[in-house]
Amino acid sequence: MRAVAQAARGLGRLCAGSCGRSRGRGLGKTWAYTCLALKSLVYNSFSSYDTMVDALFEPLFWLVDRLTRWFGLVFVALVVGLTSCVVVVGYVCVLPAILAEYGPAVSAALILVSNWFLIMIVFHYYKGLTTSPGYPPPGQVDLPAVSICKRCIAPKPPRTHHCSICNRCILKMDHHCPWLNNCVGNYNHRYFFSFCLYMSMGCAFTSITLSRTYFRTHAPSQVAPSHSPLKLLSPASTTAEPEKREDHVHNSIVFVWVLTSTVSVVLGALTLWHAALISRGETSVERHINRKERARLHKKGKVFKNPYHFGSLSNWKQFFGVKHRRHWLTRVLLPSGHAPQGNGLVWLPPDDWVAAHRHGPSVTV
Repeated sequence: MRAVAQAARGLGRLCAGSCGRSRGRGLGKTWAYTCLALKSLVYNSFSSYDTMVDALFEPLFWLVDRLTRWFGLVFVALVVGLTSCVVVVGYVCVLPAILAEYGPAVSAALILVSNWFLIMIVFHYYKGLTTSPGYPPPGQVDLPAVSICKRCIAPKPPRTHHCSICNRCILKMDHHCPWLNNCVGNYNHRYFFSFCLYMSMGCAFTSITLSRTYFRTHAPSQVAPSHSPLKLLSPASTTAEPEKREDHVHNSIVFVWVLTSTVSVVLGALTLWHAALISRGETSVERHINRKERARLHKKGKVFKNPYHFGSLSNWKQFFGVKHRRHWLTRVLLPSGHAPQGNGLVWLPPDDWVAAHRHGPSVTV
């Protein structure tokens, strides 16, 4: 009987151990299945570190996009207001100073150049502000697309990118400019760059022209000499407030000088940056994409070639729409509303590049 009892106890312990192990295995399987189910909800074979960062910062990006969209109106008003202030001060205060300081020939040249800059700035800013950057045709499925936009769920042609602020795809998108409150794309890229170019050049011209007057009158308490433009701007010097009137003129000239000097440096650097991109046949977005692609191919021992780079001169001709020599005058140095070459959907090499490489190896873009 004792042997039977011992055998029974051993069998009980064996059953309890096997039940515990099976219960443990069951819990392990349940946990593994739960983890697998959770992963299946978020798993994507195309996921990467960049995708994870975009997902984490999506609320912040949404907030920045909304603020940029609304503050764009403030930036436009700021550009118009500051430009108007400079023009008013120029005609009211600076123009009499120029006429008093320089001779008739120099004064006429300065006035002519200043008004030319003003016309070019106003024209290109207005065109960049009101011209649509260009969008892919909606509902057309036979577009020459290179990918599908994950936001629009539509074909995305070459050089087209999605703007999160405008919430649509932009042909040859460069960036969204808050100062224009508009995207810079295929149809207004030239207007944006020309505005930056002529604004920086015009501000530098104004700053250099005013340097002589500014440095002569940099001390507000200093009494201007009798032949100074400030004295000539205050003909009623015998009145009770001649010094106050001179201070207003002085402050206006100082304001214009500081503003134009600052803008010429900051905007000039931005203009040089975009000029370098145009010379390489790139946009701001493509510069980052090409840099990553260049690094990726370099690791494999290959060389990256930008399919939209046809040489600096050809790139500039294509950008400005220059087909004849006279176009450098009529389309670059004078206001011109001509459309860019192509439709923004298919990118073909410039005619002069094709003629130069006609007997060379064929290139497909």
